[in-house]
Amino acid sequence: MTSSNVGQTVSEQTAQSPDEVEEKSVDEEQSEPETSQLPLDVIFEILINRRRRRVLHHLKEQEDGSIDLGSLAEHVAALENDKSVAALTSGERKRVYVGLYQCHLPKMNDAGVVDFDRNRGTIEVGENADQLDEYLDVDGEDETPWPRYYLGITLVGAGLFLIGQAGFYPVDWLGTAVVLLMIGALAACAALHKRSLRE
Repeated sequence: MTSSNVGQTVSEQTAQSPDEVEEKSVDEEQSEPETSQLPLDVIFEILINRRRRRVLHHLKEQEDGSIDLGSLAEHVAALENDKSVAALTSGERKRVYVGLYQCHLPKMNDAGVVDFDRNRGTIEVGENADQLDEYLDVDGEDETPWPRYYLGITLVGAGLFLIGQAGFYPVDWLGTAVVLLMIGALAACAALHKRSLRE
């Protein structure tokens, strides 16, 4: 091979190298998984619902980031009804199970927050779940301290009742009014508590 032919071959290889490099870089970019950035309205729509927040909390507590639907439904139902899993009724389990299966998990799956396999009934942490961490307290739910509210109302009512029993009320009917007021406060607190559990 003459020197001119060698020079021509080298120049052809050099001319092709940038294209080959560009094609390789494009192929490498395409092979890398793309993680889409969730819009804020989607993030807030997921997190505004307490049941979905509980799903995320419980998933992140799992060592492998995966759980079956039955166990997840039992855990959420126990939280919502403020009782142990063993004390749950079949109706309480079913209500949460159906809600998760039909509504909450498909919505979270569409956003890539969880990976919900309907056929196997398994839920795993999705590729976009980490995007919610800055808006979600991953160490524990920011729950309203309902037991403290109940205790506070009870203590205030008991104190006012004892004051009345000691004869410090200027009129007799004030003791009855205090009792009725405390009953109303406890009933209102219980109603708000129940409503918050259904959100």
